[in-house]
Amino acid sequence: MAEVTKDTLIGEALMMDKGIAAILMQNGMHCVGCPSSAGESLAEASMVHGMNADKLISDINTYLKDK
Repeated sequence: MAEVTKDTLIGEALMMDKGIAAILMQNGMHCVGCPSSAGESLAEASMVHGMNADKLISDINTYLKDK
């Protein structure tokens, strides 16, 4: 099973599963389509957007596990 970490780049996560985009957007990360966001880690993007990185990682990994 695929898993993401805080070091996973947004672009890498989206290549794992396009459904992750919806989770990112539901958590307030609406810049998913921005080319520069693809090179940001989930931790970096969470910090910039004032999000809890641990919750975001948990939400994504739960989604991937439950597929």
